[in-house]
Amino acid sequence: MKGKNLNWGVTVFPQESINKKAVLTRYILDNPHVVKGRSVLDLGSGCGATAIAAVMSGASQVLANDIDPIAGMAMILNCELNHLNPFPITIKNIINSEAGNWDLIVLGDMFYDQQLADGLHHWLQKCIRIHQTEVLIGDPGRHQFLSHSIRSQLHKVIEYSLPEYTRQENNGLTSSIVWSYQPSNSLDDS
Repeated sequence: MKGKNLNWGVTVFPQESINKKAVLTRYILDNPHVVKGRSVLDLGSGCGATAIAAVMSGASQVLANDIDPIAGMAMILNCELNHLNPFPITIKNIINSEAGNWDLIVLGDMFYDQQLADGLHHWLQKCIRIHQTEVLIGDPGRHQFLSHSIRSQLHKVIEYSLPEYTRQENNGLTSSIVWSYQPSNSLDDS
C-alpha cells in the first residue's frame, strides 16, 4: 500500500481522508512550537494526519479519537507509512464525557450537524473552563460552521489556499482556516 504526500507534510492513505482537516496538519508542521512538549487530543481524527503531525512536531502525548473503527485502522497504517510507532487511539464518542486534561484539542470539520455542533460547543467550553485547554479548529468553510453561534467566539489564526485538487473535492472552496476557539466566560455550559 502506498500513500500520497499531498504537500501537507504527512503521507496518508487513503489520500481523500486528509482533505477536510489538512489545514491543521499543515499549521502544526509549520509551527511545531504549538504542540512541542504539550499533550494533544485530536478529536475526530479521521486518518490521523493531524495526530501524526503533532507527534512529528514533538508533542509529549497524543491521543487520536474518532468514532469510526475504520479510521482507527487507517491511523495505524498511516503511522507505519510515516515511520512512527502508533499513538493511543480511542474509538468512542468522548463528546459530553468528562473533560480530559489536555493542553491542546484540535478538531476539524465536525460542525456539519446542529446537534453535534451544540454538543461540541458546550463540551469544549467545559474543557477550557476546567483545564484551560487551548482549542484549534480547522474548517473548510462549511455553511453550518460559519452560521453557528460558535463563530462569534473564534479568532482567525491563519488561512491557507487549498490546492486545486482539494478545491474540486470540497465543492469549489478555495481556502481553509485555522481558528482559535475562545469562548467568553459568561456563557452557560450546562
